[in-house]
Amino acid sequence: MKIAIRYYTQTKLGNTKKIADRLSDALEVPALPVSEKLNEDVDVLFLLDAMYANDVNKAIKEFLKEPGAKIGTIYNICSSCSGRSTAKKIRKLGSKLGLNISEKDYACHGQWLGLMKGHPTEEELQGAVDFAKKALEQE
Repeated sequence: MKIAIRYYTQTKLGNTKKIADRLSDALEVPALPVSEKLNEDVDVLFLLDAMYANDVNKAIKEFLKEPGAKIGTIYNICSSCSGRSTAKKIRKLGSKLGLNISEKDYACHGQWLGLMKGHPTEEELQGAVDFAKKALEQE
């Protein structure tokens, strides 16, 4: 099974990148920014993002419009200060683009401007890994 990890992080803290790096270590798959398109078809893509101004960042939208290769299933993993997930918005966009976005997603808190300090926590990072491993078992 071919697996890829792509992420977008906007803050200097790099909350989403922290999660992506943890997934990369656990799955032994490189975690790359969405600015790097896929160079081969994949069965599973773990897409890591965050809620920005109550929406999905433009970089994520652009990546989904032109990912560079075919994708079997996309699993969304989100961090945000509010704890809100981008999953509904990602699914809606994916539907318009003909992408298979899983109904299963993972969301956790992320630190922003001094709020939610210490997030994502170790438990949240491990939660993302556990989510990804379970998703792969069900593929």
